[in-house]
Amino acid sequence: MKTCITSIVFLLLFTACSSDSFSPTMSSVISGTEKISGDPDYLQTPYVTAGNRFYLVGHQDGSFPELGWHIPGEMGGLWNHPMKMLDGFDVRISANNTNTRLTKATAFTNYPFANAHTFELTAQHLKIVRRQFIPDDTEGLVLEYTITNTDSKPVKFQLEFSANSDIRPTWLGERTGLKDGEDIAKIDKAKNIIIINDTTASSSVAITSSLAPVKQVISESTHPGIGTSVSSVFELELEGEEQLPIRFFIAGSLRSPIEAENTLISLSKNWPALLNQKKMRYDALEDISKLTIPDKKLEQAFRWLKYNCDWLVRKVPGIGTGIGAGIPDYPWWFGVDSEYALQGYMMIGQRETVYKTIQLLDSISEAVNGNGRIVHEVSTNGAVFNEGNINETPQFVTLIRRIYDWSADEAFARSYFPTIKKGLQWLETATDKDGNGFPDGFGMMEIHGLDSEMIDVAVYTQQAYTDAAYLAKVLGEDDLAEEYNRKAGLLKESINERFWSEDFESYADFIGTDEQALRLIEDAIVRADTLNKPWAIEELEQTRKMIQNNPSDHSRPFVMHHNWVVNTPMETGIAPEEKAIKALNTAKRFVNPFGVFVTGIDRDESAGSDSSSFKGSKVFSYTGAVMTLPTGVQAIAENNYGRPDEALDYLKRMTRSFSYAFPGSIYEVSPDYGMMTQAWTIYSYAVPIISQFFGLSPEAATNTLLLKPQMPSSWPEARLENVPVADGTITMSYKKENGMMSYTAEHDLKTWNLKIILPKTRYLQPTFEKDKISLSENDSQWILETERKKVTFSASLREPAE
Repeated sequence: MKTCITSIVFLLLFTACSSDSFSPTMSSVISGTEKISGDPDYLQTPYVTAGNRFYLVGHQDGSFPELGWHIPGEMGGLWNHPMKMLDGFDVRISANNTNTRLTKATAFTNYPFANAHTFELTAQHLKIVRRQFIPDDTEGLVLEYTITNTDSKPVKFQLEFSANSDIRPTWLGERTGLKDGEDIAKIDKAKNIIIINDTTASSSVAITSSLAPVKQVISESTHPGIGTSVSSVFELELEGEEQLPIRFFIAGSLRSPIEAENTLISLSKNWPALLNQKKMRYDALEDISKLTIPDKKLEQAFRWLKYNCDWLVRKVPGIGTGIGAGIPDYPWWFGVDSEYALQGYMMIGQRETVYKTIQLLDSISEAVNGNGRIVHEVSTNGAVFNEGNINETPQFVTLIRRIYDWSADEAFARSYFPTIKKGLQWLETATDKDGNGFPDGFGMMEIHGLDSEMIDVAVYTQQAYTDAAYLAKVLGEDDLAEEYNRKAGLLKESINERFWSEDFESYADFIGTDEQALRLIEDAIVRADTLNKPWAIEELEQTRKMIQNNPSDHSRPFVMHHNWVVNTPMETGIAPEEKAIKALNTAKRFVNPFGVFVTGIDRDESAGSDSSSFKGSKVFSYTGAVMTLPTGVQAIAENNYGRPDEALDYLKRMTRSFSYAFPGSIYEVSPDYGMMTQAWTIYSYAVPIISQFFGLSPEAATNTLLLKPQMPSSWPEARLENVPVADGTITMSYKKENGMMSYTAEHDLKTWNLKIILPKTRYLQPTFEKDKISLSENDSQWILETERKKVTFSASLREPAE
């Protein structure tokens, strides 16, 4: 710079006469970190800068429009749950008689823990890169604007930074007594601190900068609401091709302005160390359950999903810590979303998050329901919106069993077993109206009127009894285990008998009365007609005619919507193979290039070639949606019946959405609609890859690392490193060469054994020393068991000679 600028950042003092004096920069700290550039066509779509206390949502072009529907137009900005802090911020550059707002970035770049927006100001001969990150466990945001003079001549310019406050409660705040009050701003010029307080709450925002402004002004916010705006003006000059960083620090508090100011001081002093700490933590996330496969796009998607999982952690003092379902409209806590997602979180080593989320859901469910029923949706202020859909209670049982198997934590299983027992009792007594074992009520499909005996509720209840029996045996409750196993067996038989439709070669959506079915058909025909699905209308009219011509006084199964949940019998593996293969092939009709339709009647004949963006309705709706959860369930189902190539096809479909709109993430609705990142997507990747392709299924009850690998035929090699199980890790690798498949498994678990299972149709040729190894067989499998910590084995791709 031409003249020296003395800058005060609270207790951090430095004098800057050149850009070197501002070291380190955010750019230098994150240099070398993997990054993904966004698609220029999606600059006017959301991004998130994630943290477990603060998070920031805006558009990739640098603007902060009104976005979101849960609180209309208010789901963007800077959040410190259960309160919003800012609607956003704005920068104006004035130079060469031109005034430009930094709201039209030419490029957006995403890092695992930070982001960058690039602005090209040709008329002012300036290039500006805005970078930001949020430290762990900190109510704070760091912004860095790196300004470069692209001309050889000096340039003088004015920079105006405006923060637009909107300190207001999150969704359902009124239920907890929180109200949105007017924001009042105060400027402390001596300290270069701006403090903004909400007049009806104890929440505050504090702001400062690395340079001292020449002027600061309080004005009305340009955003709707009763917030305020505070602007800081800087007069700057750069020599030819000189570069200057200027930083802004934003801190908040839910309790007092003093706490916000103290956080601000710490943030401004320690931000380089905090950024480096976050970088190192994300480096560690990358190394856990590290996947190396030939498909580099799928490999990258899996790696970034581990980061996505961390983005969704919400830590709220006084309430708890747990994963939100999705950003921006579902940042709070859900039962079923967590029950799917946490199984994947466990496989990628994010165990602390798993434990805290389960503790949070269990404690809230106990406080609200007290009968084992698991809540569905809870705002971050603790207000419960839905006390629980029927499927969430049995799925909680399965989640606890899965986490126990991966952790070998008997105390964990024991602590939640009372909830399991109460929950299963509640299912039997409160939801099973006719006593046939099938609970009545809403499951995963939130379609009006679809609340009788649902296929997914029945299937997940059957799985819950199986998993509860397993846990009961571990905990010494043998009689209860026997009773749960008996019920699981009866339900399995009933599901395969009563829900199966040979005519449709599919399991039914639901069992209900003719009256309910006819009512649902009318609604479904309207839906299909609105979406211009003539094939669906024809099928629905045929079903209606069948009911009218063959009336029944008793409830019976109906295949109507072709909802994805009809595939849950294959997801859990209870479908007999003959029925499973038919149903899996039927399911292939209800896909597009990105995956499986949530509701099959939304499919049209062009779905196989349609690769355009999702066309949502003006009012937020999931009609016509393809999602990662149904697609992942289908992949899991295919693997369960020995079809890894079909499973890989579904994974590839999901991966087409990776970085489609938001670089480094997969949207909730494929490819670019709804939440920009969604928690349960990790279930759809981790289970098929870790538990099925590599075949890792720990059995804590017997201290056994069960491996049942089944690799896609297109993968000549694959490796999965440092998968956390119990008190250690396991690493597995695979290679296919010259007609032979070779596997290596190595672990450091102290008291665990390896049990490896391969189909009998392949010839097993041991390539290891045979001490401490048992090799056996049955009618369908080769079984290898060993106490050794490392074992290599191989199998031929050819059938053995007679």
